[in-house]
Amino acid sequence: MGANWRGLAAALAVLAVASSAGAQNDPPAGASAERPNIVLILIDDAGFTDLGAYGGEARTANIDALAQRGVRFSNYHSSPLCSPSRAMLLTGVDNHRTGVATIGEVIPPSQRGQPGYSLHLEPGVTTVASRLQASGYRTYMTGKWHLGDGPGQLPNSHGFDRSFALEASGADNWEQKPYMPYYAHADWYEDGAPATLPSDFYSSRFLVDQMIDYIDSEGSDARPFFAYVAFQAVHIPVQAPREDTARYRGRYDQGWTALREQRFRRAQELGLIPSEATMGAAPPNARDWQDVEPGERALLARSMEVHAGMLDSMDQNIGRLIAHLQEIGELENTVFVVTSDNGPEPSNPLAARGFEQWMHLNGYTRELDNLGERGSMVAIGPEFANATAGGGALFKFYTTEGGTRVPMIIAGPGVGAGLRADGFAYVTDIAPTLLELARVAPTLDGVPVTGRSLSAVLRGEAQSAYGPEEPVGLEVSGNAALFRGDFKLVINQRPNGDGQWRLYNVRLDPGETRDLSTAMPDLFAQMQREYEAYVQEMGVLAMPEGYNIHGQIETNTYARQFTRYMPFLIGGAVVLIGLLGWLVWLFTRKRRAKA
Repeated sequence: MGANWRGLAAALAVLAVASSAGAQNDPPAGASAERPNIVLILIDDAGFTDLGAYGGEARTANIDALAQRGVRFSNYHSSPLCSPSRAMLLTGVDNHRTGVATIGEVIPPSQRGQPGYSLHLEPGVTTVASRLQASGYRTYMTGKWHLGDGPGQLPNSHGFDRSFALEASGADNWEQKPYMPYYAHADWYEDGAPATLPSDFYSSRFLVDQMIDYIDSEGSDARPFFAYVAFQAVHIPVQAPREDTARYRGRYDQGWTALREQRFRRAQELGLIPSEATMGAAPPNARDWQDVEPGERALLARSMEVHAGMLDSMDQNIGRLIAHLQEIGELENTVFVVTSDNGPEPSNPLAARGFEQWMHLNGYTRELDNLGERGSMVAIGPEFANATAGGGALFKFYTTEGGTRVPMIIAGPGVGAGLRADGFAYVTDIAPTLLELARVAPTLDGVPVTGRSLSAVLRGEAQSAYGPEEPVGLEVSGNAALFRGDFKLVINQRPNGDGQWRLYNVRLDPGETRDLSTAMPDLFAQMQREYEAYVQEMGVLAMPEGYNIHGQIETNTYARQFTRYMPFLIGGAVVLIGLLGWLVWLFTRKRRAKA
């Protein structure tokens, strides 16, 4: 009887929401009358050409199949850093208005705690999960959160019925331990309470297992579900099962220049990059593959094998989730979104001062025989990272195409099959799109959504949700861009940028090779004015003089470690002072005794 009443209540809730939405929320052409389930899959640090459907070598058959039966976006952009992207993805609101303008690892002291820079979702900012939950959806989340920590900041306080979430920017994929000195440990939470990982943990497998358990936990519940799976793949440390890595043995022995050219040509053959486009410049200080010492070349090539293996393993587990939805009869009524939070990770943590000592203290090695397996520390480095970016300049951290243009696929009911969208789309567009597909009425409550629904693009009726003269701004830690139709105004700071504004037609020139600021001075000036308007409207703060995003990571890490160990240092100092005082007293006493 209880289950029947719950089912009736859920049905009435769905009818009430559908009625309140009105004609503007009628289902898109071809959509089921039943509201769809939604599976949002977020890859961490995937380059534009990392997936098979975008020209990559890794076996991603399940994701590629979604691309074949959905819409593949060639001009979709995210922010260049994880937390701002995740905040915009889940809310549809510009990162400065969410409170997550940047990440704790790179924020300068002058910005910390300022409006928009609290580094957690601020009051009035509502997630798509909260909106769907209120409209009758079951809501689940597994994986990396990185949108605040502590009471009131975790997924259970932002619309998720069930969640198993990593609070930090990353962690080990085999064990419950941190991946960098900035963190003392890897904090996982289930439904807001501290959680312990199982002994047989591997991140991609575990996150899908947990999501399947959540979906099945309310088997008699007829309500649709929203499932957000935020994978750790392919964030540092890049790790994968040996059998998955072994499939790519020798594939990357020719080095990064050959890979970059191969990826670029394949993306052109797929129509994702114009045939007349030119590859962007290699990163500053990029090495020639043949100049790298042979032992280091072997480690770097194997690191890319692990990178491919990690993507492969992730895709296999996505396949398990798809198969399970087929088994329980939910697949045909499920919308899938697959994308990345930002471009590829260029960092080489082993080059940081003291990192090798930290590795040894935390049980990490970098050895060829077990690279990618339990206890190994793996990163692909800047040159291979740029090679995965599809000919775009640079990588994560920067607002170049290499840092912000990422894969994005949407498939399911109400979505055209086998389509490609070449018009501009942005990370803030995902939340309003999902809400429209779920027929959730727009609301004026709270912080307003800045993104646009992509529903017309998904039906093949438009290439973009934006007009050719509508500006869209982006800023993260001093690296900034303004998109306007096919054009992009962009500036990037040290160490890989030079602090100069430039203008590109990124639809024709995704490599950002032809600066149009001199050839089109009126447009250049107009877009600069529009960017300044964006700064004022969104509350973007200026960066301090001499700011260096990579240098700030090191500074913030040392500051955090000092704070962490300060009680021990003070205690040690007190003991030392006490010991010195005792020795002085003892020496004085002996002298008096002799006198």
